[in-house]
Amino acid sequence: MAEQQEAKPNVVLVGKKPVMNYVVACVTFFNQGINNIVLKARGAAISKAVDVAELLKRAFVKDLVVKNISIGTEIVERESRKSNVSTIEISIEKPAA
Repeated sequence: MAEQQEAKPNVVLVGKKPVMNYVVACVTFFNQGINNIVLKARGAAISKAVDVAELLKRAFVKDLVVKNISIGTEIVERESRKSNVSTIEISIEKPAA
């Protein structure tokens, strides 16, 4: 039996989709009772992750709190060469009502 790696239920991986897709995913988490969400992005998607956090904070969840922002670098191997890719993790929290 193959072992599958389970993603944490409160992590939203930001990529190539439109910003509103990630906003809806976060709002869905909040509506399910999850109060802490981590937005993760790499490379060009970093600005999109920041947009998601700001849009949530300004338009959808007025009392949203940005708890932590972590930045870093990952080494990615592409076509037998290594390159550095920037990463960001934005932890957001909706205070319990």
